Amino acid sequence: MAKLAKALSPTPSGWSGSSFCDWKGVKCSANRVTSISLGSQKLTGTLPPDLNSLSQLTTLSLQHNALGGALPSLANLSMLETVFLDANNFTSVPDGCFQGLTSLQTLSMTDSVNLAPWTLPAELTQSTNLANLDLGNTNLVGSLPDVFDSFVSLQELRLSYNNLTGVLPKSFAGSGITNLWLNNQKDGSGFSGPIDVLSGMTHLSQVWLHKNQFTGPIPDLSNCTSLFDLQLRDNQLTGVVPPSLIFVVCAEGKIITVNLAKQNLTGTISPAFANLTDLRNLYLSGNNLEGSIPGSLTSLAQLEVLDVSNNNLSGDVPKFSSKVRFNAAGEVKIDMMSANSNGYGGVPSELQSQGSERSDLHVFESGNATISIQVLRQVTENFSEKNILGRGGFGVVYKGELHDGTQIAVKRMESVATGSKGLNEFQAEIAVLTKVRHRHLVALLGYCINGNERLLVYEYMPQGTLTQHLFDWRDHGCAPLTWKQRVAIALDVARGVEYLHSLAQQSFIHRDLKPSNILLGDDMRAKVADFGLVKNAPDGKYSVETRLAGTFGYLAPEYAATGRVTTKVDVYAFGVVLMELITGRRALDDTVPDERSHLVSWFRRVLINKENIPKAIDQTLDPDEETMESIYKVAELAGHCTAREPYQRPDMGHAVNVLVPLVEQWKPTSHEEEEGYGIDLHMSLPQALRRWQANEGTSTMFDMSISQTQSSIPAKPSGFADSFDSMDCR
Repeated sequence: MAKLAKALSPTPSGWSGSSFCDWKGVKCSANRVTSISLGSQKLTGTLPPDLNSLSQLTTLSLQHNALGGALPSLANLSMLETVFLDANNFTSVPDGCFQGLTSLQTLSMTDSVNLAPWTLPAELTQSTNLANLDLGNTNLVGSLPDVFDSFVSLQELRLSYNNLTGVLPKSFAGSGITNLWLNNQKDGSGFSGPIDVLSGMTHLSQVWLHKNQFTGPIPDLSNCTSLFDLQLRDNQLTGVVPPSLIFVVCAEGKIITVNLAKQNLTGTISPAFANLTDLRNLYLSGNNLEGSIPGSLTSLAQLEVLDVSNNNLSGDVPKFSSKVRFNAAGEVKIDMMSANSNGYGGVPSELQSQGSERSDLHVFESGNATISIQVLRQVTENFSEKNILGRGGFGVVYKGELHDGTQIAVKRMESVATGSKGLNEFQAEIAVLTKVRHRHLVALLGYCINGNERLLVYEYMPQGTLTQHLFDWRDHGCAPLTWKQRVAIALDVARGVEYLHSLAQQSFIHRDLKPSNILLGDDMRAKVADFGLVKNAPDGKYSVETRLAGTFGYLAPEYAATGRVTTKVDVYAFGVVLMELITGRRALDDTVPDERSHLVSWFRRVLINKENIPKAIDQTLDPDEETMESIYKVAELAGHCTAREPYQRPDMGHAVNVLVPLVEQWKPTSHEEEEGYGIDLHMSLPQALRRWQANEGTSTMFDMSISQTQSSIPAKPSGFADSFDSMDCR
């Protein structure tokens, strides 16, 4: 440890004296070092080659520094579980570096761009517990060894942005890999050969193989039932597209599937489909079809799936057999209360046109359900005062309960959406929100237009807003948030905003990130809400707003001064939220002297001297040394996020990378991986909500110019979070 301290520059804060177990970022057991956490410390130097003499080491976190030279050997550290070495300046990986790491679970070395060319170490096969291997952008070369049957625990494999070549290993088949990223191999070469091994990787949920040299046909992926994101563009694939992706599928000379989803079709649904007597699946979603559903389709004895969602259809639905999975979500009124009492696998038996209200039904290109006003009156007991969750500037939020006990939140906006301008804004908001879905974004489940009022239905968040738990916990009779809860909330928010910025199919800017727009579930996990000010950022460019929107105290200076909006305005606001989590103080507080009333200005002065931070933190935290070290790291991140110039602020991906190790050190038992799960809109609203709460997912996509027909449930729009005044502090 003395060698390590001498090798690092500057010497890490608190690394003095001979009692190395008391050094900040160091953990010991029986006077033996078990953990070293020095991420994002701006460290330089070369690590001592005998670092592996720390035989009891379980965690090594050195990410986001400027460490150089050869990576020290980690060989035979049999207790080592977690290694984060990302974004350093290491120049080489010695032979046998990863020999004998029998307990290794996570190895992450992304963005190690100065490494000399190296190959995937075969000795990693000894790490049978390895679950996450992230070597993206590390100058890997050569082909992948056919050894992946040895990685019995491997779930995530990221080898993007390297110089790998050759074919996919046959041992991929039968593996437990869920997320496979091999995209963007450099120098115009990349992987080649067929991709048929994918058909045997039945646990896959996300596959990125774009920008390689793959050839041959796309295999049948029907056994990959969890696959939601398949990227195959920029390859040399040929042959027949699998039945699940093509327009017409035949069996024994008979047409069994017609897939005409998202083809910009107009007109009506032809009754001639009934002549295809062996038809099992008919997909017509995402078009501009009008009129009613032909009654002749009920004569199709083999029909199993009929998807006409997201069209302009009207009228009653013919009575189909109970085996038919029917989806018409998005354009017509659906009686959700009947959803569990019919024979459609949880789908309402009738699409109800609204009679005299039909003129108020406007068409939205959204995948969520349109719900009748009668249903919403029922579930809220006619919008009873006792069911009010809160009031805001845009309306009232009511708690609703379906007949099976499922709870929802209903936002009622009376007389605020009158006129074409208000309707256009309402329509545009839903259209934007349809394109984003993530486990850390509050979900919009449906909507209703009734005369001059607009109603929106959301998943219910029983613990209310972060504001209530951070600033008003005494008033609500709740315990103050622990630091563990705060840093987990920060990570949840960072992941949600990162998705908005860079992981969705388009880039969006929230523009109003603040604690009152962060909602909490019973597990105190967070979701970002209130998307009323969301802006689209096409191609990552900025826009200039003539009307300032947002909340004072969270506005980035360049936005307040010039109206220029980029994703960095959200990064700034996130930095303010981090400061609030650390201090327990509001962004603006007129009850304190002027020099302390603006949190960012005051806290940035605190950050000049690290010794001031313990005196500035929320006194309810009462941190021990380990917690204090975590607070220092979050405080540093908050300072970076609130830098005056937008180019000096990191992106949200960096914030996620900083926060992940801080949450991981407590090993939260309820932490779920960022896997994607779609919601099947063939389900009833209660079924979908329970599925959403269990599996919350990301947007469904297939990028090869052909899209699978899955509906999406968007995140929640404007004014929702501000209206939550009550919660259940269980």
